[in-house]
Amino acid sequence: MRTALALFRSILFTIAFYGGSVPIVIIAFIILPFSRHRLQGMARAWGGYHYLCARTFLGIRARIDGEIPQGQVLYAIKHESFFETIELLRIFNRPAVVAKIELSRIPLWSQIARTYGMIFIDRAGGAVALRAMMTEVRRFVAEGRSIVIYPEGTSIPPGEQPPLQAGFAGLYKLAKLPVVPIALDSGHLYPRRGFIKHPGVVTYKFGEIIPAGLPREEIEARVHAAINVLNDPRRISP
Repeated sequence: MRTALALFRSILFTIAFYGGSVPIVIIAFIILPFSRHRLQGMARAWGGYHYLCARTFLGIRARIDGEIPQGQVLYAIKHESFFETIELLRIFNRPAVVAKIELSRIPLWSQIARTYGMIFIDRAGGAVALRAMMTEVRRFVAEGRSIVIYPEGTSIPPGEQPPLQAGFAGLYKLAKLPVVPIALDSGHLYPRRGFIKHPGVVTYKFGEIIPAGLPREEIEARVHAAINVLNDPRRISP
């Protein structure tokens, strides 16, 4: 009975969120050539709409443990599901986001994402791809925007703690920004794979701000530890 209810709620969420996202994307594409500022506002509204749908149909709420910094920083976030990829548009102020190159192949949406501030990285592209990412990072840092990166590279099942990708240390050195590590536990409620989602609370735990300019070994160790403080392998999905 519990699984059947979760399935029903997940179906309602899918209809509401994706159905409502279509006109949002169309409107965003129309205003794309005219106003980047309004496009960024629409992205934040889209994040808010996603959260409204998650609360209403799935019974998922978000809780922030700690304070969101007001200045320009590099956010290093644990990545367990699609949930936080849209949430960060709602929580942060127009962040530039490092994302995998596969997302750039989505028609229409990819053009909007690039204009908004998505930085696509081809992890198999070697030095050429890394240099292209660094060029984009320099541009957004110069604009005063914070940068968001998933330092483990992709979404990770709950309980797993892989090493950080090599590109994180390079981005940290280039951006010269303090790092805010963020742990979360979304994967138990909003699985990275699978359709059925479960009610509950997703916690974003903001770690202690880490200064810029640290040696690679130190920054990687501190970030890895901080983003995994909620990553307990003994926890199970509802």
